[in-house]
Amino acid sequence: MPPKEPDKRTKPRRAVRRLVIWYRRNAAVTSLVGTASTAASTALSGAGSVAGVATTAANTVLQPLVFDPLRRLQRGLGGPDENTPINDADRLWVAVDGMGGDHAPGPILEGCLQAVERLPLRIRFVAETVPLRAAVAALGLQEKLDAALASGLIELVASGPSVGMHEEATVVRRKRDASINMAMDLVKQGRATAVYSAGNSGAVMAAAIFRLGRLKGIDRPAIGALFPTKDPEQQVLVLDVGANMDCKPEWLLQFALLGNIYSRDVLQVARPRIGLVNIGEEECKGNELCLRTHSLLAAESRFRFTGNCEGRDILSGQFDVVVCDGFTGNVLLKFLESVGSVLLDVIKVELPRGRRGKVGSAFLINNLRRIKKRLDHAEHGGALLLGVDGVCVIGHGSSKALSVLSALRLAHSAANHGVMDNLHALSEETGVVACG
Repeated sequence: MPPKEPDKRTKPRRAVRRLVIWYRRNAAVTSLVGTASTAASTALSGAGSVAGVATTAANTVLQPLVFDPLRRLQRGLGGPDENTPINDADRLWVAVDGMGGDHAPGPILEGCLQAVERLPLRIRFVAETVPLRAAVAALGLQEKLDAALASGLIELVASGPSVGMHEEATVVRRKRDASINMAMDLVKQGRATAVYSAGNSGAVMAAAIFRLGRLKGIDRPAIGALFPTKDPEQQVLVLDVGANMDCKPEWLLQFALLGNIYSRDVLQVARPRIGLVNIGEEECKGNELCLRTHSLLAAESRFRFTGNCEGRDILSGQFDVVVCDGFTGNVLLKFLESVGSVLLDVIKVELPRGRRGKVGSAFLINNLRRIKKRLDHAEHGGALLLGVDGVCVIGHGSSKALSVLSALRLAHSAANHGVMDNLHALSEETGVVACG
């Protein structure tokens, strides 16, 4: 018999079998190619095995650190809801230092324009005329600015030479018509309910003390920053984070009183738990400052002192307010700023390598970018300067539009909750510890 001719369908069949085997071994790749719904579901299941470890890590390790300092306020606890139509009668005036910050005045104005669209605010924007005009032209903001001016949502206030980011804080005494001074004056005169600046923090604090004054019975204002906790719905207020490098026990007691009122009135914590940053839970632990402060806090009846707070407990959710000297607090703040980016870098390095690693990374890349953005300190507005006679928010020096928007939301929430009324009541109480 003549030799049987090879079946012309053999090669295609072999190719199909090889393709099926390859699909089965690389289910993650199948999810990208997917020719049918069954194949797609199988592929996604396979992709989960590739990306599962990294996804779990992102959820269980990073999620406790992913935070929006104003999330509680945005979810029905008294903060402005951007989805609700704004009643112009409810708008509050806020003074903004338009020349404060590394990128001022353009991105600061851009953030203000977004804020008046989304929040019940009106803004008095204080800035030098020439740089402001140049920034408006460069960013193409003229049309939006004209509309905001015409509707009365923004008012421009011309200022003199501003305070530079690297100038000494005391320069605010000489530059009387600097934007930060004029913004503070608007609050002092009652023409604004709060002030925001992303400028030189030392100069902002000096201007606030000189122009607004300290609350009676408060020796040193403190900068309070919101840190994340394991519970994404809860934050812990840490103060001081940089205003006072060397502190006295009486000042830490005053910080606790200020933080207790802010946490109660603005963050809506019924009975804030106050902690003292220390190296151990026991009363006998710590340096002289901590030992002396512990006895003062433990004897205070106006708030709920729950003891020493070790570094590992600050983000645990066991405390609502923790107090420390400005040196320690600033180290904590700067360390926290680096945690997010370091964790994300570690996850990227530990993702599986090769083809499956690339597929897993493709599934996670958008999530990682969002997490990185949410962990970026510059995205979250600023910190409150507590202890001065007015609502004052200090922004990050690198603030841009989104950060300005978040900071103005914070300023509105503090002003809208009448926190200053309770702070004034505190200063009138007898027994407020003050020292010369």
